[in-house]
Amino acid sequence: MIGSTEYMCSGPLSGLRILEVASLGPAPFAAMMLSDSGADVLRIDRPGTQPSPHPVLERGRRSVILDLKSPKGVSTVLKMIERADALIEGFRPGVMERLGLGPEVALARNPSLVYARMTGWGQDGPLAQVAGHDPNYVGLTGAVHAIGTPEQPVLPLNIVGDYGGGGMLLAFGIMSALWHSRATGEGQVVDAAIVDGVLSMMSALYGDMAAGRFTGERQGPGAYGSSPFSGLYRCGDGLYISLCAFEPHFYAALLDRLELTQELDPAAQFDRVCWPATRTKLAGTFASAPREHWCALFEGVDACFAPVISMAEAPAHPHHVARGAFMNLDGMTVPSPSPRYAQTPAAVQGPPSHPGTGGREVLAEWGFTQDEIAGIMDALPIGA
Repeated sequence: MIGSTEYMCSGPLSGLRILEVASLGPAPFAAMMLSDSGADVLRIDRPGTQPSPHPVLERGRRSVILDLKSPKGVSTVLKMIERADALIEGFRPGVMERLGLGPEVALARNPSLVYARMTGWGQDGPLAQVAGHDPNYVGLTGAVHAIGTPEQPVLPLNIVGDYGGGGMLLAFGIMSALWHSRATGEGQVVDAAIVDGVLSMMSALYGDMAAGRFTGERQGPGAYGSSPFSGLYRCGDGLYISLCAFEPHFYAALLDRLELTQELDPAAQFDRVCWPATRTKLAGTFASAPREHWCALFEGVDACFAPVISMAEAPAHPHHVARGAFMNLDGMTVPSPSPRYAQTPAAVQGPPSHPGTGGREVLAEWGFTQDEIAGIMDALPIGA
């Protein structure tokens, strides 16, 4: 368990210094990933900031409170930029410029800086200044239209937009730009937009559409769930299992285990005329027993079968337990850092931090004198 005062520094990014201007969702997630991999991430919080509603995303870094609308706050950040490898900000386009902390000013102070910007729509384009949230960004990519039943689309969790298309894209962009910076001394701006990230994740689907293998229809040809051997089935206890037995040998193993090879011909797997009857038969079979019966029946069988489990069940699943996929963080059961490094293991560097945690100490580490630190703290509003 990571306690409330423990901080560690390990992982392949150990030695990197990253400034994170506090924001919401995808940017903190990227900062969490970088911290888990060993980077020293310092979050800049505004006066009066309340603890995050998503504390797990705030783990593994310290915080300093600065008033970015004051000359002292801006000058402090600029001095910190001189010592940073990268900066993360998640405001609407133009906000950092109005604060006097835009990329031109920052890169003038530190030409090798990676200046990473996280938005939904991107830094330019007709929607750049328009308000939005995950459903809007994902909806504009074609992803939502292709998910769901033939009758209506289904909005996915914001892991598709905010965290996959946003946070992971931002982390990847930062590390790519840092590679260039380390090799050349040349910093740059990274424009990470959720819409771009989701579109990138859809590259294979757009390629299949261009080749005529995927229509984009919900459960249409080429989509998961369009065939009876790919999708979800309800069990006798109301719980679900998942199938994705596309390959003929996996499909044959599925039918063999269910003792259905006499009723369903494995050789007719891709005969669409047979699909309605096949789906009905499989649905009736799985509905005849509870989920645990099918889990036991398919134990060790290569049929591309798995139970559909809840978030409450996931930490106790034997596979996750064996791999240490979850950890205890200040009394919370949360996913462990990933990916896994053989020589430089990732680790949570500290618990979720409140605004201002470690402020004086970290300012000293970043090169500020005690007099400078006192001046910074004195300039803050009372109670900050």
